[in-house]
Amino acid sequence: MIKDEIRKNGCIPFEFNTIGVDDGIAMGHDGMLYSLPSRELIANSIETVMNAHKLDAMICIPNCDKIVPGMIMGALRVNVPTVFVSGGPMQKGYKKDGTPIDLATAFEAVGKFETGEIDEEEFLDIECNACPSGGSCSGMFTANSMNTLMEAMGIALSGNGTILALTHEREELIRKAARRVCEIALDERFNFKNILNAKAVKNAFAIDMAMGGSSNTVLHMLAIAKEAGVNFNIADINDISKKISHIAKISPSLSTVHMEDIHKAGGMNAVMKEISKRDNGVLELDNLAVTGESMKERIQNATIKNYDVIHSIDKPYSKVGGLAVLFGNLAEQGCVIKTAGITGERKFIGTAVCFDSQDEAIEGITSGKIKKGDVVVIRYEGPRGGPGMQEMLAPTSLIMGMGLGADVALIPDGRFSGATRGL
Repeated sequence: MIKDEIRKNGCIPFEFNTIGVDDGIAMGHDGMLYSLPSRELIANSIETVMNAHKLDAMICIPNCDKIVPGMIMGALRVNVPTVFVSGGPMQKGYKKDGTPIDLATAFEAVGKFETGEIDEEEFLDIECNACPSGGSCSGMFTANSMNTLMEAMGIALSGNGTILALTHEREELIRKAARRVCEIALDERFNFKNILNAKAVKNAFAIDMAMGGSSNTVLHMLAIAKEAGVNFNIADINDISKKISHIAKISPSLSTVHMEDIHKAGGMNAVMKEISKRDNGVLELDNLAVTGESMKERIQNATIKNYDVIHSIDKPYSKVGGLAVLFGNLAEQGCVIKTAGITGERKFIGTAVCFDSQDEAIEGITSGKIKKGDVVVIRYEGPRGGPGMQEMLAPTSLIMGMGLGADVALIPDGRFSGATRGL
C-alpha cells in the first residue's frame, strides 16, 4: 500500500525490514531477556541500511513495544526527512457476557484461576476473546503509549496512536503518511532532528502524564532524548508531572476504556488541547510537526466528545501526572511508578519478602508464600543482573489476579510492563 502510494507521487520506494520481539510471547520465561536489547538492534539496523544505501527519506511502520523507540532512535542517527505511521491498535475484546477485556485481563486471569475465582470455562472465554484483531494491544500499554507520544512529538500524523488497525480510516492515514514523505523527501527543514527536538521531548512527557502511559515510556524517551542530543534526565519528569493533570484513564488503569474509546472521544489532539488550557510552561505548541503545521495549529479545532472518557482540566483524575519518579534508599538514582494504575492508598508499610529472580517470585506467589501486608522484592533482574531488564508482568498480574493488589506491594530492579497496574 505504501509503496504504491509512493510510486503514485513520483518517488521510488525501497523496502527493508527489522526484527520484532513480541513481548506477549516472550513474557514469563527467559525469552524476555532479549526484549529490551532488541531495541538497540532495531536502531542499529535502521542506521545501517539508511546510511549504507544513502536513501533520501524514510517512512517507518512500527507497532510493538521496542520497535517504536528503536526505529525512532535509528531515525535520529540518520537524520533525514522521516514520517512515522504505526499499524494501529487492535480492538478491545468482549467476554460472552459483554464485559470488555484485553491482554491484561488474560494475564490477570491466571491468578484468578489459581485462586478459584474463575473456572476453566471463563478462563477459556477470556483467552479466546482478549485479542480479537490485529494491531498493538488495545490498552495504554507500551506500544500504544509510544504511538500516542509520536503524535505529541509531531513525528506522526494525527490519529496515529488511536485509529484502529484493520479499518479504512487507518488505511487512509497510512496512504496520507506515504504521500507526505514524498512531499518532504528533499526538504531539509523536515530532517528528523528538526522535528524531534527538546520541545518535542517535553510535549511527549506532557501527554504521557495526561494519559498515564506505560512506565516503559520513561526508559525509552530518555534513550530517545540522548540520541536527539537533548539534555533531559529522570528528575525532570517530576517537574512536568507536577504541572500536568491526569485527564484520561485507559486500560490497564481503567479496564473499561481502550484506545478506540479515546479516538471516539477526540483523540490525542483533544487531550493536548485540554491540557493546553492551563498555561504552565510545559507544552511547546510552536514546535513544528512533520505535516508542516505547528502543534498549536494541529490541535486548534480539536474538541472533547465524551467527558467520561477524556476528563476536563477542571475535573481531572488527578491534579498531577500519571507517572512519578521516586528517590530514596531503595532507589538512590530514582525509580518510576505509574500512579495512574494505583487505586487507594499510595503509602505502604510491610514485611519484605525477597526473591533473587522473577522465576523464584512467580513460584513463591503461586505456592502461597506471599500474604497480605508483604512487600515482594525481586532482585538481580536489572540490565546487568538479568541480564536484559525483564518486564515483571507475570508476578504483578498474579498478585492482582489473586486479589492481593491492594494488600501487597512489589519492588523489582527490573521493569514493569505497560499492562501493569497496582503498587
